[in-house]
Amino acid sequence: MSPADLLAQARSLQPRTVALRRAVHRRPEVGLQLPETREAVLGALADLPLQVHLGVGVSSVVAVLEGDRPGPTVLLRGDMDALPMPEDTGLDFASEVPGRMHACGHDTHVAMLASAARLLADRRAELAGRVLFMFQPGEEGYHGARYMIDEGLLDPTGPAGRPASAFALHISATLPTGEIHLRPGPLMAAADVIEVTVTGRGGHASAPHDALDPVPAAAAMVGALQTALGREVAAHDPAVLTVAHIRAGTTNNVIPETAYLEGTLRTLDEDVRARVHDVVRRVCRHTALAHGCSAVVDITPGYPVTVNDEDAAARVGALAADVVGRSRVVTMPTPIMGAEDFSYVLRRVPGALAFLGGCPPGVDPATVAPNHSNRVVFDEAAMATGVAVYAGLALDALR
Repeated sequence: MSPADLLAQARSLQPRTVALRRAVHRRPEVGLQLPETREAVLGALADLPLQVHLGVGVSSVVAVLEGDRPGPTVLLRGDMDALPMPEDTGLDFASEVPGRMHACGHDTHVAMLASAARLLADRRAELAGRVLFMFQPGEEGYHGARYMIDEGLLDPTGPAGRPASAFALHISATLPTGEIHLRPGPLMAAADVIEVTVTGRGGHASAPHDALDPVPAAAAMVGALQTALGREVAAHDPAVLTVAHIRAGTTNNVIPETAYLEGTLRTLDEDVRARVHDVVRRVCRHTALAHGCSAVVDITPGYPVTVNDEDAAARVGALAADVVGRSRVVTMPTPIMGAEDFSYVLRRVPGALAFLGGCPPGVDPATVAPNHSNRVVFDEAAMATGVAVYAGLALDALR
């Protein structure tokens, strides 16, 4: 099957792909429990020759397509969850659920993966092995991939045995539609949450000398943390620390007893990640002591670094070039500092994640509303490219 035939078949499935995408978009669900979304996926797969396994603790769907000949397993992932935010796109199929929106394009991932399953089901004779379709809840901060792995997704005794390779696509509104962007090695950052509670002694605002004011201590920490990163982490080892939330006090004439800081730390190397954790704890505690206060520092580990296997990334690039043309496959010069829980899969299975351009036609990607915006819109035509690339990766891996 030529790449042109693959893309033509994906385009022939476009009405189904669009219909499922819009149905999921209208009824966005957040977190690990996505009953309506799961039913929509099951409905889209119902007439296909798939072995379907449902998650126990989460609303996951794992579907397995057996090829006509024995061989390895290739995993294809599509995440399903939305974000807790309003939608202001004005689309005819906009969210019908107040305060929830598919602002990161996971609805397109669901639809592309379902159509790829349909395309591949018609090509079972070409498959030496099996395809594991991973429909995953809870990517937006809920560790959905980790829950699925804990339920046996990647085990040798799991639904399709241990996968030999794993691939995922993620649509981006800020990339030209239909382009594929990726890189080998670190692609996305680890992201950890930092919370600091500074404790002093409350008092009257007119007599700070009779109190231990935690507010100056907390304010000093913000600058001290940025200085410490610049002095203790090499410039070629990215580490981004953002204090995004500061809270203290209740009124204008009371010195509070506590102040609270919250932020994120993003790194691209596990050794740097561990070292910066130590730096954050030390700087916060000693800055508090310098002000006569104390500090409790809690660091909640988030997703690991997303690392693309070099050979797998090359396979994605070569396959995508056959489908969309070499000029539309872009090697990213640097990673991005967002985080992805497909990283849990890539720690266990060699594979790669790539970005699919979905900028609406006639709009400058530099000024378009990005992913996670209440106004983000994706070009649905790009989904045919995603379907073809998903299917092509499976066919390539299971020849």
